[in-house]
Order: sequence, then C-alpha cells, then structure tokens
Amino acid sequence: MRLSDIMSHAGLSGYAVAALILFIVAFVAILFWIFAPGRKRELDRQSRLPLDHDDSPPDTRGGV
Repeated sequence: MRLSDIMSHAGLSGYAVAALILFIVAFVAILFWIFAPGRKRELDRQSRLPLDHDDSPPDTRGGV
C-alpha cells in the first residue's frame, strides 16, 4: 500500500480545501489593505522616509 492510498482514504481532503480558501481570503484581504485608497498618503510619506534627514534625531551614541 502506498502513502497516497492511505492519505486518500483518511478523508483529509477537506482540510486542504479549507486551507486553500483561508489562504485566498487572507491574500485578498492583504491586497485590499495595501492598495486601499485611504493609505496612499501614508505610503507616500513612508516612501520618503529614507530621504528625509531633517526630522532625524541627533546621534547620541557618543561615537566618532
């Protein structure tokens, strides 16, 4: 008896379908959260953070 025969008779295919549906729902929710129109201003601000040096706190580590 092969492993595929054992797994097919175990009745576990429902878990695979449930996991696939859960993954698709999570993927669509993340895509909606990322590309929501209200987040454009926040994402633009975050995209400029590496270039903005005016708001950065001074270096207080005491090194050279």
